Amino acid sequence: MLYYLFEYLESEYQFPGATLFQFITFRAAIAIILSLLISTIYGKRIIRLLRRNQMGESIRELGLEGQAEKAGTPTMGGIIIILATLIPVLLVARLDNIYVILLIITTLWMGVIGFTDDFLKIKKKDKEGLAGKFKVIGQVGLGLIVGCTMYFHDDITIRQEKVQLETEQVVNEGEEKSDFNPAIKSTKTTIPFFKNNEFDYADLISWISPDIAKYAWLIFIPIVIFIVTAVSNGANLTDGIDGLAAGSSAIIVLTLALFAWVSGNIIFSDYLNVMYIPNSGEMTIFITAFAGALVGFLWYNTYPAQVFMGDTGSLTIGGIIAVIAIAIRKEFLIPILCGIFFIETLSVMMQVSWFKYTRKKYGEGRRIFLMSPLHHHYQKKGIHESKIVARFWIVGIFLAIIAVITLKVR
Repeated sequence: MLYYLFEYLESEYQFPGATLFQFITFRAAIAIILSLLISTIYGKRIIRLLRRNQMGESIRELGLEGQAEKAGTPTMGGIIIILATLIPVLLVARLDNIYVILLIITTLWMGVIGFTDDFLKIKKKDKEGLAGKFKVIGQVGLGLIVGCTMYFHDDITIRQEKVQLETEQVVNEGEEKSDFNPAIKSTKTTIPFFKNNEFDYADLISWISPDIAKYAWLIFIPIVIFIVTAVSNGANLTDGIDGLAAGSSAIIVLTLALFAWVSGNIIFSDYLNVMYIPNSGEMTIFITAFAGALVGFLWYNTYPAQVFMGDTGSLTIGGIIAVIAIAIRKEFLIPILCGIFFIETLSVMMQVSWFKYTRKKYGEGRRIFLMSPLHHHYQKKGIHESKIVARFWIVGIFLAIIAVITLKVR
């Protein structure tokens, strides 16, 4: 809203300083400051409101140290993250940008699913909350919306650098050293660490016949659905001890902000030789607001937590991260950048699979870990949860650095 106000003031009255709002970096700075202030200042009020309405967490007895003390801690704190993200976005982002619209839809969509799950657990005293099949239906529905929008919407395009032929004249001094072709619809994405790192989903079927490349959406949309479902569930599994999911997500999100800004900037995308995605730079506003909301939420969520994010927060976080990665064509970086989510999910899959296999073979289920997800394994080993969280954050920073290095190392 403020973007359009200052655009009007600048065009009509040459209002001093109004042109600052044309710069993504300036609006991103405003967004992160606002989200930090909202989440820290108003977060306390929301926590009091949750406590007043008896939105306390019911703790299952898992035999973990310090677990009993957490009973009654307000949950559904994901509301803080959602509000602290959306308010700055509505104020300073361009609301006609398709990527921003898609991220707002993702936030509200996953927020409603998570809120419903938390509400059923707390108010209806249903330990299972929203049935798993309904969660999956919701995640698949979002994946379908994102996939169809990415594939069919006219404003979602890429622009590729023109290949200079040997017979072409060398550019004169002062002219741009590279040029870009017109924006095109494409199912291309990028693969990390490879020199010619572009991959087209259409290639998965076009080898049968070039004519069926136009049906690439049959491949692309299911892959998007899988990514959205996997990452949102991974974030949900990671939210098990104070500060782990929020802190790990903040590291991931700040890295994605860098990728979004570079991908949407014609100069830096050319310099770093990465795919230029028109209009994607506007996502930086949303991402920085989201990062500020996560960091502000950590003020109350670090050990000992005053509030838990609940599924309202964890499902929303995972959905947003997945959609950002898909939008900037970096979904193949998810196993690296979201390595914490990945290993947490993998630990659960390994534990459950091995338990079922050994029970069938030996008549008694056996375990790989003392408990899954992985963070509970370390708790069972007697490591304090604050130390586990700090070490997971360090691993997350290391993985984020590796992800950033892929901009040049191929």
